[in-house]
Amino acid sequence: MRILLVLSFLFIQSVTIAQTNVNNTYLKKAEWMYNKVYHLYRAPQYGLFTEFYPNNLKSKLNYFQGEKVDSKEVSYLWPFSAMFSATNEMMKLPNKKNTYRHYLDSLSTGVEMYHDTLRKPFGYQAYPARFEKVDRYYDDNGLVGIDYVEAYKNTKNKIYLTRAKNVFTFILSGWDNVLGGGVLWLEGHNDQKPACSNGKATVLALKLYEVTNDTFYLNWGTRFYDWMKNNLRDSSGIYWNDRKTATGEVNKIPYTYNTGTMLQSAVMLYKFSRDKQYLKEAQFLAEGSYKYFGRKRDDGRILLNDSPWFTVVLFRGYQDLYDIDHNSKYIDVIIENVDYAWLHARDKSGLIVSDWTGLSKEKENPKWLLDEACMAELFARIAIIKSKKRNNEN
Repeated sequence: MRILLVLSFLFIQSVTIAQTNVNNTYLKKAEWMYNKVYHLYRAPQYGLFTEFYPNNLKSKLNYFQGEKVDSKEVSYLWPFSAMFSATNEMMKLPNKKNTYRHYLDSLSTGVEMYHDTLRKPFGYQAYPARFEKVDRYYDDNGLVGIDYVEAYKNTKNKIYLTRAKNVFTFILSGWDNVLGGGVLWLEGHNDQKPACSNGKATVLALKLYEVTNDTFYLNWGTRFYDWMKNNLRDSSGIYWNDRKTATGEVNKIPYTYNTGTMLQSAVMLYKFSRDKQYLKEAQFLAEGSYKYFGRKRDDGRILLNDSPWFTVVLFRGYQDLYDIDHNSKYIDVIIENVDYAWLHARDKSGLIVSDWTGLSKEKENPKWLLDEACMAELFARIAIIKSKKRNNEN
């Protein structure tokens, strides 16, 4: 009997050690990626980051309205925001809040360089205002607002909450009644109402309600949610890209992150209301995106790999749902893929290429800040999941 007790104790101890090692593995990867990206991309003379590493200023960027533009001395707002998001997630790692607090303060100073106070309502433009006056995108502002809510949750600094509220005010300035509501993509261009702007606005509104308990934000979050569901949700369980304001035509291009924001929103609405229709909707979107974007490889693995940042936004939704229903199916497939990428899809600097299969020839190409910063966030999220699981099992 005594021998059995000893063996049982040793077994439990070995399992605990193995679980701790798994947690530490992802934590170490998160810290390694964060520090690598921070130092390779940092432009210390500006307190900002470069768009690419190496930053050759010759890469064409195609994520703007109209023609492609050249990369510049520092990054545009979208890639910068990925570093802001990663920093917020790093602060949530066990015993790491103080370690990353000064990085968060630095990132918040950096994002304010994109703040434009010449046009009202104030908002964040696509490139730092100190260099030039450029366009203001509603989806970019949604990202800034979400980051500031997370920064407030991490620090309880009311300045961050005020900035998040101001961002939402700017986004509402883009809402009109064409197509029954919704906001545009780009300020002053009335051509489309996209999932990226409206999905991020939904998440931002609901996160603001979560921290303020002000029903103004819940009402707007529900209004954005309903508009998205009525206009861009496909019956297969994914979201399309946009609707054209002139014709009402739906642009049926799918991206993982658009479904991800609505999955996150459905989970939040369920948490607030305990209305099971929202939980069922979240589970429907999780399965729909898994089936639509998943591809079975010859080795039997399911590949769920859009652009890395897009995949990470979908993972946010999967993670929030997992916290509710404890079905690990969806997070597991992304974890499996990123584990594979860590071993097979890294360049000589250790950065992970955007194609996680490792089959592309992009290892020698400059790496985009957006693709790399989000990897630190993803590893941090996985470490947090593993840590919670271990604590629950103990």
